[in-house]
Amino acid sequence: MTLTALATLVPLLPFLGAAAGLLLGRHAPGFVRPLAVLPTLAAFVLAAVVAGKQGTGAPTDAAHRLTATGSVPIDLALHLDGFSVLIAVLVGLVATCVQLYSVSYLRDDPRYPSYTALVSLFTAAMFLVVYSGDLMVLLVGWEVMGICSYFLVGHYWETETARSASIKAFLVTKLGDVPFLIGVFALAADAGSFRISRILTAAAHGQLHHPTLVALLLLAGVAGKSAQFPLHTWLPDAMAGPTPVSALIHAATMVAAGIYLVARLLPVFTASAAALAVLAAMAAVTMIGSGLAALAQDDIKRVLAYSTIGQLGYMAGALAVGNRDAAVFHLLSHGAFKALLFLGAGVVIHAAGTNSLTAMSRMGSLSKRVPDAMWTMGIALAALAALPPLSGFFSKESVLRAAEHASAGDTAHVPAAVGWTVFVAGLVAAVLTAAYAARLFLLAFRGSGPETTDHGRQPVPMTAVLWVLAVPTIAFGGLAYRELPDWFGDAPLGPTLITSVLGTGLALVGLLVTYGAWKASAATRRAVPFGAVVVEPADAEPELIEAEAIAEHEEVYGDIAAADDPGDPGRLLLGPLHRHAARGFHLDAVYAALFVRPVLAAADLVRFLDRDVVETYVRGVAGTPRLLGAAVRRAQNGNIQTYLSALLAGAVVLAVLVAVGA
Repeated sequence: MTLTALATLVPLLPFLGAAAGLLLGRHAPGFVRPLAVLPTLAAFVLAAVVAGKQGTGAPTDAAHRLTATGSVPIDLALHLDGFSVLIAVLVGLVATCVQLYSVSYLRDDPRYPSYTALVSLFTAAMFLVVYSGDLMVLLVGWEVMGICSYFLVGHYWETETARSASIKAFLVTKLGDVPFLIGVFALAADAGSFRISRILTAAAHGQLHHPTLVALLLLAGVAGKSAQFPLHTWLPDAMAGPTPVSALIHAATMVAAGIYLVARLLPVFTASAAALAVLAAMAAVTMIGSGLAALAQDDIKRVLAYSTIGQLGYMAGALAVGNRDAAVFHLLSHGAFKALLFLGAGVVIHAAGTNSLTAMSRMGSLSKRVPDAMWTMGIALAALAALPPLSGFFSKESVLRAAEHASAGDTAHVPAAVGWTVFVAGLVAAVLTAAYAARLFLLAFRGSGPETTDHGRQPVPMTAVLWVLAVPTIAFGGLAYRELPDWFGDAPLGPTLITSVLGTGLALVGLLVTYGAWKASAATRRAVPFGAVVVEPADAEPELIEAEAIAEHEEVYGDIAAADDPGDPGRLLLGPLHRHAARGFHLDAVYAALFVRPVLAAADLVRFLDRDVVETYVRGVAGTPRLLGAAVRRAQNGNIQTYLSALLAGAVVLAVLVAVGA
């Protein structure tokens, strides 16, 4: 079988699995789990085979004219190169782990058949995005992922939290998709084709007439899909969905799609210094802001959500300094350890209570009850903090190396100010990342919250998946940073002496300071019992919790959702900034004031005009003929005496008028 035929099967298999799962889920429940796991597993194996066959060779392109659309045709095109096939392997690995994990995690869920079919469709859509060589076909996968995320985030639709989160995710991402679609059309009009290879050729020869406008329009879609400032607010709230869905979205599908697209179209962005400056500023604000917000969250999944936003900021920063290789390297590395962190969080949540309680302040010490989760999450958190020799160290140092290189003015088309912006923001974010990673580990596994029910040994599929993902978390970086340049291009990857000393040193500072704050906070906690924690005002936003049994815990959890726990080191580290960081610096409130309230006010005005003005006019217009008709009807009643009286009265009136006139 040819390479292109094998690559075509990769997205097709999970798509067929999704269709079969939806059709047979109710009528043949025994087939649901095999249809969930086997097509995705087969797609993963085929993706690995495609990667092995493609290797470091020249890119493989194949196309079939899908439809004639006039001047800009649409092709069913396939493009395989080193970094697209490796990302497909990551997607297949994470999706397979998620499906295996979900067999146990959602074994009693009545909507498991539809859930697993949507996960398979989600996976197929991301495969389509990765392999597509045509922007319109890529856009199909892009939008299918959006609707899948809407349904999966709202899986527990009985709860208001899940319903609101799914709607918010859909609307915010669509807000970015509108200018993104305009940018795709503008780019195709400039290049004369939707084919990515032809667009890149046009960009290389300076044939794009509006590179800045096109790049900025595309960045709006990227900011929405990849949760970059200012369109990042949907991602923390999306934690209302099942934990395996969070792992899939954060590690290998939806949020990775925006970074992947910029990486594929990077020459379009490097053609505009203004677009690179905007991308760098967006990445810098995202990295630092998300790090501060993560340090103030009490919900374990929201900490990881803000962590994803920050790591995507690193990838966007690498793209801003013109280094696609470093961005994709960090995308691959991050996908492995972030999937491990979310799936490990699912094990922790299950062990902590009822599979619904996610507040770290209430978890207690879980180190002895879930040792597999403790060790694997400890490894993943160390990778997140970029400690050597784990994968996160090599990939994050590659980003800092690229930024350092650009700050010296050595990167073509990239202003030195862009390099300095990314480099300084990356170093600040390194401290914050290590701080919130250490805080999460200490609160979840060494905390002093109230003891919760021991649910016994965790299911084998759930813990086995953690150790599978721990392997690339440990080994991928060290093995890959020397080999990936042959797959990606000529750019060197890995650390330099300066970036290693600065990055690792700042990470250790973050770890040690957080540990010291935790010890100091522990003394405070002993002085203030847990039951006496300070409670936020009644109108404070509650932290999100796992949505499987929200109604059961809402009343109790709402009373302590403030995260004003005296034993939280985040409070000591952030001080007065903690309250604002815990609420994402009130960006949702800003959006409500700038957009939601004006729209609601406009809706009220329209309703008033429609009901009290237009309807009043319509009723008046309809009432006037009705009154005239009633008057005429009274006159035409068939009574001779009435007619004679009216005739006499008229004659008298005429006589009077004539007399007066004379």
